[in-house]
Amino acid sequence: MFENKKVLVLGAARSGYACSKILARLNTKVILNDSKDESLLNSVHIKELRSLGISCIFGYHPDDLLDNSFDYVIKNPGIRNDHEYVLKANELNIPVINEVEFAYHLLPNDVNIIAITGSNGKTTTTTLTYNILKNGMDRVHLAGNIGYPLCSILDDVKSGDTIVMEVSCQQLANLYEFKPHIALLTNLSPAHIDFFGSYENYMKTKVKLFKNQTDSDIAILNHDNLDSLENTKDIKGNKMYFSINENVEATIRDNKFYYKDEFIMDRDLMFLKGDHNVSNALGAITIAKLMNVSNEVIVDVLKNFKGVEHRLEYVDNILGRKFYNDTEATNIKCTQIALSAFTEPTILLLGGLERGQKFEELTPYMKNVKAVVTMGECHERAYLYASSLGIETYDFEYLKDAFKKAYEVSNENDVILLSPASASWDQYKECEERGLEFKNLVGGLKNGSN
Repeated sequence: MFENKKVLVLGAARSGYACSKILARLNTKVILNDSKDESLLNSVHIKELRSLGISCIFGYHPDDLLDNSFDYVIKNPGIRNDHEYVLKANELNIPVINEVEFAYHLLPNDVNIIAITGSNGKTTTTTLTYNILKNGMDRVHLAGNIGYPLCSILDDVKSGDTIVMEVSCQQLANLYEFKPHIALLTNLSPAHIDFFGSYENYMKTKVKLFKNQTDSDIAILNHDNLDSLENTKDIKGNKMYFSINENVEATIRDNKFYYKDEFIMDRDLMFLKGDHNVSNALGAITIAKLMNVSNEVIVDVLKNFKGVEHRLEYVDNILGRKFYNDTEATNIKCTQIALSAFTEPTILLLGGLERGQKFEELTPYMKNVKAVVTMGECHERAYLYASSLGIETYDFEYLKDAFKKAYEVSNENDVILLSPASASWDQYKECEERGLEFKNLVGGLKNGSN
């Protein structure tokens, strides 16, 4: 399908690097193009790709680069479908796909693909599912939007293996024949409107995960999420449901996990906090049971799994204060979820990039917040919001100062929560840097250097 072809790879990030290497093996002429200057890219990767005979063009998109001599454009998922090269490819009838679609066609036919998407919780559910399956089965791989391009594991995947994948909405936008045997949708809520133009388009893209399934495949849906139910009415996969509130295949009854009326474990034994993580666990349990993993393995993982880094991540307990790093909470919805997870008195670190966030939407979730410490570009507006609630509020510009104050005003049994409801680009290259700084500050406190 891809042998002896000519392919433009658009974007030199992880997926572009991984698929370019595979293409080079197929006697394919590859041109890799990225608008970023070469000095901003991984020099080791670029040197390797050039050694494989791949032409690399960086710093701009030449007007005359793309013509009808190309057979495919493989683009980075983060590049919009209204990009000039994508539009031109459409005019020239050149297929535009992404790295996942490309790699899918190179997999053994009998590989079991488990694909997970959703507006919130997809990374946690994917990681939790993978941890359960790898402890209860042989030959399980992790791939997808979680940081491991599908191309990067192709050499390790054998006939009959299982792949657990996180699939983002941007990846789904350019998937056409990709078909998972088991597909799970955690939930739907407004997100990435700037990329898709409307919430309706975003939802239509998300449910493309189920597009190619037949009645021999399984679609796992969140019965508590109305938008998920509404947008999956017409899918062909065999539907199964998980719910915190309703008696469906995977559910909570009397504070216990059940799957098809089979008791799994007490809810209180699960390490992760919050109803949202219970929902994530129900989805993972459904997949595990379908894959015939024992309850013993499921329980052991749920009792010990401490979450995904930077997503309501438990960091440490210092003198009775519990520290949680939720730097990935770059919008109001994520911070609402984080605040819902705690019944203890909470000190909230709030603020970051100014995007006109509607902090007022946090108000119903602030009942356990005893203090707010604001920071970042929008710190003054966040301060005005929190102080208007009559909550003890302190105003700083930088995380290090906000952290110091948060600890000063804390007491034993308090939660100190970094959940900014804001992007980090005002002070950091990415939100992970903000999370690492928070974790370093916690470490410094423990070691007595703060």
